[in-house]
Amino acid sequence: MNKRSTRLTHLDKAGRARMVDVADKPPTARLARAEASVWLGRGLANLLRRTGSVSKGNVLETARLAGIMGAKQTSQLIPLCHPLALDVVEVDAQVVGDRVVIETLARTRGSTGVEMEALTAASVAALTVYDMCKAASKDLLIGPIRLLEKSGGRSGHWQAKEMKKEKRKEKKRGRKG
Repeated sequence: MNKRSTRLTHLDKAGRARMVDVADKPPTARLARAEASVWLGRGLANLLRRTGSVSKGNVLETARLAGIMGAKQTSQLIPLCHPLALDVVEVDAQVVGDRVVIETLARTRGSTGVEMEALTAASVAALTVYDMCKAASKDLLIGPIRLLEKSGGRSGHWQAKEMKKEKRKEKKRGRKG
């Protein structure tokens, strides 16, 4: 690893937390994609596949909306995040096997990235699935939550290594759900 990649940018020279100064960074098109999973178990997954709902309502649609709302509140939730003018936030939630897979996308044109917004959207959507389903099952598990891809800014494009392999496998066998 180079020195730049190991430096913690949210710490000053004395080790105190600080907000990064992005004033001199040029605005660029920025994109981030993230993913979260909520493991439901076979019975609950089958119920959602059949009806999409539990007693509280439509799980996937509610999670989708919660994820969008969460992304818009990221700077209020994460202490050192810059408030961003988001151009778009997309949240997709599907039952795949015994879990809900949530994929998010956030885009902006700005001086700092949108990774935290994409991750917050995925996290809040996953928590919403949990909240809506907890009465039907106590055996729920959230995770992993991870960044899949980011682009824009000085560091350029990054994609999760295993994501490329997963996408190829998925194409070969067709998405099962």
